[in-house]
Amino acid sequence: MNRPAPDGGVATVASLPFTDVRSRALLDSLARLAADDGATVLLLGEAGTGKDVFARALHDASPRAAGPFVSLNCGACAPADLDRALLGCEAGAAPGAFAASPGALEQAHGGTLFLDEIDRLPPALQASLMQTLAERACRRLGASDARPADLRLVAASAANLDRAISRARLLPELRALLDRHPLRVPALRERPGDILPLAHRFLARLRAGLNYRATRFSADAERRLLRHAWPGNLRELENVVHHALFVCPGDEILGEHLAIGGMRIAPATDASTQAAADDADTPSAEEALRAALERLCAEAPDGLHELVERSLMQVAFAHCGRNQVRTAQLLGVSRNVLRGRLIGFGEIEARR
Repeated sequence: MNRPAPDGGVATVASLPFTDVRSRALLDSLARLAADDGATVLLLGEAGTGKDVFARALHDASPRAAGPFVSLNCGACAPADLDRALLGCEAGAAPGAFAASPGALEQAHGGTLFLDEIDRLPPALQASLMQTLAERACRRLGASDARPADLRLVAASAANLDRAISRARLLPELRALLDRHPLRVPALRERPGDILPLAHRFLARLRAGLNYRATRFSADAERRLLRHAWPGNLRELENVVHHALFVCPGDEILGEHLAIGGMRIAPATDASTQAAADDADTPSAEEALRAALERLCAEAPDGLHELVERSLMQVAFAHCGRNQVRTAQLLGVSRNVLRGRLIGFGEIEARR
């Protein structure tokens, strides 16, 4: 039995629009793990690479395919709501809990639980998660009795888990459990063979959902899609296709309809992809900055704002030959503000 796909098809591995050799290798690994319906799997990779799609592929290929597939993004829930989302809650056991509700652990009984951004799960809930996996039962908030929760865990993260452990955000015991079967999901720029199949899938789904006329990509549009590095991965590709469909006045999406900034080459695996890569443009500084910032946000280091501000001021200060007046003008801040920041960052000493 296969789970119905969001676009009305059937979510089998064969129907996924992944043709690149790296994606197929990952799907082969998932197919081998699927037979062991108790194996915990960890999917690592940048944000937006489709880790949830690969998790569903694992579920659909497993003996648990007839059971539920429950997804919970630990980074999308407010910390105060995560315990209820994961464990469930009895009526009156928490503010606003007017009725009893099951959590993701209970809902996934007999199936698969996909926890994205696992490093954002508070340590206390990480301990509850491990207890549930060991006992195959969970207890709602405010409940005295445990409920069945026999499930497979598929976790995902775009963060540096070693750093998460060093900052006490991830329990070493949970990391050891997840490390039994870690798999890396390549970024879209590393699997160029997937770009056009995904673009055509997104186009067909969006066109059907919006009841648009038949539309196709021109050869130039396809070349531009292949040239881009896709720092935002699948999410960025879908957004670009959506925008192109909206602005295209005719039946063919041209290269000029693609809202793509500076272009960068994705690694090529065949002659046609390499030929398209040979005439690619250099990425704009703004695009490179956005890609770097997205990676930083995915890693979620402590003091992210201070890290970005310090790096900006240090680079600008060096660029201006350590001249405070020129640096302040370049950054558009007062010299007093700049000086205070530079002293705080240890770049200059405070006058006595």
